[in-house]
Amino acid sequence: MMIVDDSLTVRTIFKRMVESDPTLVVAGTASSAERGIAQLATEPADVVLLDLEMPGMGGLDALPAILATPARPKVLVVSSLTVDGAEHSLAALQMGAADTLLKPRPGGFTEDYRAQLLGKIRALGTPATDVASEAPEAARRSFARPDATGLPPRRPEVVAIGASTGGIHALGLLLGALGPRCELPLLITQHLPPSFVPVFARQVENACGRPADIAAEGTEVRPGRILIAPGHSHMLVRRSGDRLTARLSTEPVPSGCLPSVDPMLASLAQACDGRALGVILSGMGRDGVLGAQELVNSGGTVYVQDADSSAVWGMPGAIAKAGLASLIASPGKIGETIMARLAAPLARQS
Repeated sequence: MMIVDDSLTVRTIFKRMVESDPTLVVAGTASSAERGIAQLATEPADVVLLDLEMPGMGGLDALPAILATPARPKVLVVSSLTVDGAEHSLAALQMGAADTLLKPRPGGFTEDYRAQLLGKIRALGTPATDVASEAPEAARRSFARPDATGLPPRRPEVVAIGASTGGIHALGLLLGALGPRCELPLLITQHLPPSFVPVFARQVENACGRPADIAAEGTEVRPGRILIAPGHSHMLVRRSGDRLTARLSTEPVPSGCLPSVDPMLASLAQACDGRALGVILSGMGRDGVLGAQELVNSGGTVYVQDADSSAVWGMPGAIAKAGLASLIASPGKIGETIMARLAAPLARQS
């Protein structure tokens, strides 16, 4: 991996942290984005730890060139807790950076921080296709599967999307493929620090041209709108007559994530009686598997991102390996499939 940061102190600390793991190697360090790009041309790295706030070119401007260097590295961006830091980090994630990590204040480089950093680097440094190769062939290919009745899946009332590492870039591709003609409500649970969620909601709204709100207790789930889980709570859905509304929860879940995809999908299994579609995009870990199982058991459907297009094939891969995915494909293909499904005659989907 390579470390690109204008602070000698930070570069030194990061280098020591990375080298404390004998399975990781620091190929080089650079004090500017320009030097980082030049070094990556001759010293390829699988992962680049990139500071966004640097003199000169800056990490955000350098990102496209870094992603295009010969090794096509995964980029882990580091930024401050400020609003500007969130704006820049999320812009980088939309452009193709895989993950983000908050840069701690002096004294904040703790053992917990080291463990978090190394966990992210190890996940990004393992090609998703290598993880996929361990799965049965049936869990790696794209396919369409009927529901338990042998009939095509029922028309969904809601599309619920879960994502983590690498998911913001994938989400942009998915939303672009759905386009303005998709009138279904979209629910999004994206693993992000709470301070990033308001900025994320604005970026989603601007990217797809439809209103995006952060879920609050009792927020109505409405056609043509996007509802996003807040960073401090799980987003669940409950039915009251013909209306679907959001409910917030902070109860611990097996994945340990907050917000978690599992409660969102599990609540839709009950509220929509199978008339819901779950989409799981790139992400580390197994969040979403339990909820996907409940959704499929209720007659719902789950699509997952494929390994080739995922930064990390953890969350989608776990669902594919469990045999719960009706489609394994790129985000663009998933969006096209959803639109084709919505355009199919209603008589075939009732």
